[in-house]
Amino acid sequence: MAIQLLLNLLIAFIWMFFHSAWNFGTFVLGYLVGLGLLFVLRRFLPGELYFRRAYAIMKLLLLFLKELILSSWFVAKEVLRPKLNIRPGIIAVPTRLRNDWEITTFACLITLTPGTLALEVSPEGDVLYIHSMDIPDTEEVVKQMKDTFEEAIMEVSR
Repeated sequence: MAIQLLLNLLIAFIWMFFHSAWNFGTFVLGYLVGLGLLFVLRRFLPGELYFRRAYAIMKLLLLFLKELILSSWFVAKEVLRPKLNIRPGIIAVPTRLRNDWEITTFACLITLTPGTLALEVSPEGDVLYIHSMDIPDTEEVVKQMKDTFEEAIMEVSR
C-alpha cells in the first residue's frame, strides 16, 4: 500500500515536471493520472489498490464523528433533564476482531464516544466489557456497536 502511494505521488511530481507548472491544479491532475495508471496496472502491483483502504479510513472517521455527535447530544439531554431516566450497566460485547490494533481501535472509539467506556478485554481478546450510561436493550446495544465500529474497523484492516 505504501509503495503504491509513493508511486502515485512520484507520478504526480513527474507530471508537474513535464508540464513545467508547479501549482496545485497540475499536481491534482498528475495525481489523478497516476491513480488511473495504478488502476490499470493493479494486476502487477503487490496488494490491492490503496485507494480502497483510504476510502475505508475516511468512512470510519465519518462514522465516529456521527456517533460522537449523536451520543454527545444524548448525554447532554440526559444530564440537563431534571430527573435522570437512565439504566446504566456493564455489557459483554463479543468481537470478531483478532489482532491488537483492531481491538485497541475498537476500545478507543468506544471510550471516546460519550456515555460509554471500554473497561476490559478478555484474556483471549474475543470479548470487550463496556460500561454504558443507558442500556434499554442489551442485545440491541451490542448489535449496534458491532454493526457500526466493528464492521468499519474490519473494513480498514482486512
